[in-house]
Amino acid sequence: MTKHVYTVGQVNSYIKNMFTQDFMMSRIYVKGEVSNCKYHTSGHIYFTLKDETGALQAVLFAGNRKGLSFSMKNGDNVIVLGSISVYERDGKYQLYAKEILPDGEGLLYQRFQRLKKELEEMGMFAQEYKQHIPKYIRRLGIVTAPTGAAIRDIQNITRRRNPYVQAILYPALVQGDGAAASIVNGIHALEQLGVDVMIVGRGGGSMEDLWAFNEEIVARAIFECSVPIISAVGHETDTTIADYAADLRAPTPSAAAELAVYDIRELEGMFLSFQLELNRNITDKLEWASQLVRQYESRMKLLSPRSQLNEKRQMTADLEDKLSFGMQQRLLQKKHELELLAERLESLSPLKKLSQGYSFVADEKGRAICDAAKVQPGDSLHIHMLNGKVAAKVLKVEQEGKML
Repeated sequence: MTKHVYTVGQVNSYIKNMFTQDFMMSRIYVKGEVSNCKYHTSGHIYFTLKDETGALQAVLFAGNRKGLSFSMKNGDNVIVLGSISVYERDGKYQLYAKEILPDGEGLLYQRFQRLKKELEEMGMFAQEYKQHIPKYIRRLGIVTAPTGAAIRDIQNITRRRNPYVQAILYPALVQGDGAAASIVNGIHALEQLGVDVMIVGRGGGSMEDLWAFNEEIVARAIFECSVPIISAVGHETDTTIADYAADLRAPTPSAAAELAVYDIRELEGMFLSFQLELNRNITDKLEWASQLVRQYESRMKLLSPRSQLNEKRQMTADLEDKLSFGMQQRLLQKKHELELLAERLESLSPLKKLSQGYSFVADEKGRAICDAAKVQPGDSLHIHMLNGKVAAKVLKVEQEGKML
């Protein structure tokens, strides 16, 4: 009898192995209400799933926290994807969660994830296909419900930011049967009208309410549209397939209007700033040009024919004075030199010698007699004196040391 006795650990291990071998227990969806929810400091979340018939212990380890897209709390109805196994130490089986979805949206969320992955792999969300949102527009297309807060917010903000922008509404169904087709028709109609940019969206709601914007035909219509599209679906925490396919996502319809419509007051302020700067530049340019004209005017006065003539006249007068002064100086110099020469000449003048008692003796032909040897007794001579001339005949000639 004792050979059939097993330890507690063996039993727990055997039961755990049974759970492991059961394919259904390795991947199972379990729904229920959350209770005893505890967030451990390690990052693990311990909780209990219960319904009216029973309870199941569960844990979501920190490594799988990305599988929880909301803040789970007691009382939430959830669908948990995970596996069931035995915790051998305590001999308790529990649900090891990998993904937790709010109940009622779980299946829709799975469809959302599958379509998002499929379209992303096709490249419909790629950044290189996103169109630029024009900064200044004249015609704004809006695809949304004709009533509700979304259209009122868009219209109010558009009028406030720029009343000159023409807002064209395509009244589309945004919820329920036929909503996706209505949204697609609105995109095509506004594209044909040639609007500059388009807002496609609605106010917030549950995943079921927003599901029309998760349909593939809406995503394809947005992706293929030649007009840039801003998606504005729900509130900041809501994200749809349309948001990924759009050229730009706005968290709310109000934010979409602000992104699409340029604030004309800012533009007017910019124009005023440009005008002031332009006026200042023109004033500075005119002042600089006036100063330059004055400089040219002064130069033209200096270079004018009259100014040149006056300058040449003044130069001629100065040269004339200089020439006259030079001639006077030259004449004085020559006069002085002439006086000196005259004095020298006077000192050499025969008349002066004659006035001193000397005489000039010449023969009959007027030739000067300077040598006594050239005169013979009987020659006729002419003796020139200061006041007259005397004719004489040579009687005797005496030379130095002898007599003829």
